[in-house]
Amino acid sequence: MAESKRILSLDAEEHGLLVNGLNEFRNECLREGKPTEDVEDLILKAIDAPTEKKRKWFEREDR
Repeated sequence: MAESKRILSLDAEEHGLLVNGLNEFRNECLREGKPTEDVEDLILKAIDAPTEKKRKWFEREDR
């Protein structure tokens, strides 16, 4: 069965909160001696996520 993917739409502030929250969780895991590889992968995915391109609607010239 294929994995399902989820798409989130976040503004810049929400994106920053997400990355900071994940980083705090990573730091907590480091203090407790827990593995952090999965959290680090998720942080990198969030940082590298593409931004949505705004569509520009131009009036077409009569041909």
